[in-house]
Amino acid sequence: MAFGSETRRIDIGIAEARRPDGSVTEHAFLVMAGVGIDAAMIEAAKPGLKRRFGWLAYADAALRAFPTSSKVQVRYRLDRGHVRSAHVSTILIANCGALPGNIELIPDGAIDDGLLDVAVLQPATVFGWLAIWRKVTWENRVLRRSSVGRRIIRFTDRAVRTRLSYLRGASVQLEVDAPEPFELDGDAFGEILALDLRVDERALRVKAPAASN
Repeated sequence: MAFGSETRRIDIGIAEARRPDGSVTEHAFLVMAGVGIDAAMIEAAKPGLKRRFGWLAYADAALRAFPTSSKVQVRYRLDRGHVRSAHVSTILIANCGALPGNIELIPDGAIDDGLLDVAVLQPATVFGWLAIWRKVTWENRVLRRSSVGRRIIRFTDRAVRTRLSYLRGASVQLEVDAPEPFELDGDAFGEILALDLRVDERALRVKAPAASN
């Protein structure tokens, strides 16, 4: 692939983090940034398990993070528009929509569209989490691939929309009331009070398999 495949340009996400001590740091990411239970889970992941088992180590961290997690009050806006306020379990700002394990968290996410996709997760109970899991593993991966499946989603998806909602923009600004951990691409990056995220459109060139005719 390194010498005989195609060169593809993809977006890079840029996250500017305002820290509790007043400092500002800037970071690049390719997959997603997150604030909430996902960041707490990643912060709790044991380094030894991550080295041995990769992303599967987060399952152990999730079991330890969920019982002590609480919802986060966030204020956010897209493209410098009006400010939205939400009480969330987690908010994810993604450069692409697919996760390990063939999980289609954001089915319309594209890594070269010049946009960030925002997923706001607001489950009230464990059944809310189960509804979200059903959506990303069944609806997004299977039903969306056919016209019949998309019609089924339209008739059954109303309740899930209150727990998992999608937004999209070229930039996202996010603030929290108290210091919260945040993560980028599955790694913990400390605590923030605010994030300013944007896209460096098609800034990275990667080798990819040649498209089949």
